[in-house]
Amino acid sequence: MEFLNFSHNTALVIASIVVAIVAGFTGLTLSKDLSKQSVLRRKASIAMSAVALGGGIWSMHFVAMLGIQMPVLFYYDAAITLASALLAILIVGTALLLLHFRERTPFTLSAAGALVGCGILAMHYIGMAGLQLCRAVYTPLGILLAVVSAVVLCIAAFWIAYGRRTNRNILLGTLCFGAAVSAVHFAAMAGTNFVATPTQQEFGPAMSNETLAMGVILSSFVIFGAFLWMGVTFFAPTGVEAVQHPIAAQTSNESETAFNPTPATVRIPCDQNGVTKLIAPEQVAFVQAEGHYTNVFTKDAKYFCGWSITKAITRLEAAGFIRTHRSYLINPAQVNDFERLKDTGICRFAAPHLPPVPVSRSHLKGVRDVLGL
Repeated sequence: MEFLNFSHNTALVIASIVVAIVAGFTGLTLSKDLSKQSVLRRKASIAMSAVALGGGIWSMHFVAMLGIQMPVLFYYDAAITLASALLAILIVGTALLLLHFRERTPFTLSAAGALVGCGILAMHYIGMAGLQLCRAVYTPLGILLAVVSAVVLCIAAFWIAYGRRTNRNILLGTLCFGAAVSAVHFAAMAGTNFVATPTQQEFGPAMSNETLAMGVILSSFVIFGAFLWMGVTFFAPTGVEAVQHPIAAQTSNESETAFNPTPATVRIPCDQNGVTKLIAPEQVAFVQAEGHYTNVFTKDAKYFCGWSITKAITRLEAAGFIRTHRSYLINPAQVNDFERLKDTGICRFAAPHLPPVPVSRSHLKGVRDVLGL
């Protein structure tokens, strides 16, 4: 068996690594703060993250393959190439569903990382099976290196990015994901040889490098477009940060100041003895639904407010308040301690007269993230 000599185009190798990193950042950022969204929006965000991560795996692989230079003409099977992309997206989507709709335990993080690692491997080897007029021959060492690289680096990426959902962790997780995708491809290719085959295996229509390049350019355009979309707001202050840095928040939204009050100007109208008292959000510990109205609790007293719980959420989320239960909205800065109760929890406050606030299962992850737990 005579192996073909082949080489890599350095520029396309670098471009493929950049695509992997950009896709990792886009996918991990799209799935940030999903616990604060409705189930429908959460599923939509997970779908977009899966397309970004799975599509990034596929794009990285074929950008690198476009840089392969061999002494024979070769094509790709269009059906197998498409199947490799769809499989990667489905496997990544399954891992993200596991992370966002199940309790996030060490086992869950490891299982999701291993699943994505398997998705990278499946995409690579199925994509390689689509080669026409030449065939890949693998060595056991190359396969072993690819498997270890995929599983270990992907588990590390998800442990880092999902251990605490901070910007720093997402960036570090992005680097691990980019390293995983790149390492799998190049470790596998280091242990791969090619032999010429005289005939094509007609599973689907043949696709030339030029046609493949058009598909890769399109997918890369979508990934980089999503990267820009997520990147421009990545470091924008939200939630508690906006309360702690009201001047910065006001500056970032200067053009909207005349129409949208900043957290520093929001006041909660509360009735007391026939007088409407305007209370600053930072003085409030939590808000409780009371029929069509709400009760507002501060460290000193309890007030009646004409806002519904829905209106309170709309007005106070920008001030850093988060929902813990369908009937409760808390100010995280006022929380004194948190107690985990299996798949629910309780927030307590420093003032002795304030009752504890329940945390429902659906809001547990979001509350723990905001409290830094």
